[in-house]
Amino acid sequence: MSDLLVPPFATKIAVVVRDDLQSWQRLNVTAFLASGIAAVLPELVGEPYRDADGTGYLPLLGMPVLVFEGPGAVLTAARDRALGRGLPLAVFTSEMFSTGHDAANRGVVADVPGADLDLVGLALHGPRNAVDKVVKGTRMHP
Repeated sequence: MSDLLVPPFATKIAVVVRDDLQSWQRLNVTAFLASGIAAVLPELVGEPYRDADGTGYLPLLGMPVLVFEGPGAVLTAARDRALGRGLPLAVFTSEMFSTGHDAANRGVVADVPGADLDLVGLALHGPRNAVDKVVKGTRMHP
C-alpha cells in the first residue's frame, strides 16, 4: 500500500464554497469543513511539527486542500454526485452562521431534508478522478 501523504497523491481533498459569501464566511466555512475531513480520516493527518528550537506544533492535513467556488445550484449538484459515489462528505449550510455551537449546527441541518439544504460549502475526499467529477462546474477559488 502506498503512503497517502507522499506525492503523487492518489486521492484529493476538495472544499467548495458558495461564490456569494463574504470573505470571512468563506474562510470560516473552509476551516470548519477541512476539520470534518481530518476528524473522520485521521490517516490523512501528518506528524506533529517541530521547529529548530524544539517547540512542538499540532499536526496538519498531510496533503493539499483544494478550494473551489461556485453558485448554490452547483454545490447542490456536487452534494448529490458525492453521495452517489459514496464519498465522505461534510456540509455547511447558511443556517449554521446563526448558531453558536456544534449541537445547534447539527440541529439546523437535521431540520431540513438533504435535497433542500441551503449549502454554502461542502468538503469531500476520494480518488482524484472521482473528486474531479464531483466538483465539475466549480472553479478554483481566487
